[in-house]
Amino acid sequence: MKEEKTTALRQRMIEDMQIRGLGEKAQKAHIRNVKHFAAFLGRPPDTATPKDLRAYQLQMTNDGVSASTYNVRIISLRFFFGFTCGREEMKRFMQFHRKPRKLPIVLSVEEVADLMAAVPGPGLKYRAALGISYGAGLRAAEVCNLKVKDIDSDRMLIHVDDGKGGRDRKAMLSPSLLDLLREYWRESRPEGWLFPGKPKISPLSPRQLNRAFTSAKHMAGINKLATLHTLRHSFATHLLEANTDVRVIQVLLGHAKLTTTARYTHVATKTIQSTVSPFEHMKLLQDETLRRGLE
Repeated sequence: MKEEKTTALRQRMIEDMQIRGLGEKAQKAHIRNVKHFAAFLGRPPDTATPKDLRAYQLQMTNDGVSASTYNVRIISLRFFFGFTCGREEMKRFMQFHRKPRKLPIVLSVEEVADLMAAVPGPGLKYRAALGISYGAGLRAAEVCNLKVKDIDSDRMLIHVDDGKGGRDRKAMLSPSLLDLLREYWRESRPEGWLFPGKPKISPLSPRQLNRAFTSAKHMAGINKLATLHTLRHSFATHLLEANTDVRVIQVLLGHAKLTTTARYTHVATKTIQSTVSPFEHMKLLQDETLRRGLE
């Protein structure tokens, strides 16, 4: 946190966030959003009235602020008024925007193979990193923050420390992915960070990994609006199409809610195509009834 001009009110909010175990990234976002509200208000944010909150929300709506940005700002204000100001009643005057649920973009297994073959060098670092993104379903930050010791070849697991929401979990490690990681290790001999950046005391950044993905996508001739996160979506969808229980996929992805994982059922086209419609059963019964009538 930046210390310049830290008011007593901001310091109290920072302490409230620390007490509740919010990460540094979340703390910075909350502070930034409350500052945005204060700038709109033109006075200390703790003096706001329900009328002020209404005007702020109307302003964001008129400005065409996206649903995700709008909702993140509201979450910050709910924390600020609920915990720091002790004005729980103010939450009644804040409304969330419904965000349209878009189906995730998914690559086919063939497209993933083409992409992996096109990953830029030098060396195997980016291919190994993107291999983990797809082969274990890890988020970009989780891949970049892996350490050599997190690859557990004895138990065929990847230890993910401090994932989204501060949760640790175990991810799967397939034999083929382990072979790729061993080949990469023999080539680069990383110590500490599995994928070191520049300088090596820091890990590879998600931005660098995303650039490698984008380059590979173009080289492979993939025209879908896919991002690095698409590899994680593809991992989940391909597992579902292989008849893996959705609850197992939930654990592997580290989802807190099963409903988050269940959305992949909408894009698992092989599962949809192979599912027999109840209309077929009805038609068989109908045909059987007709045959009996003719007899």
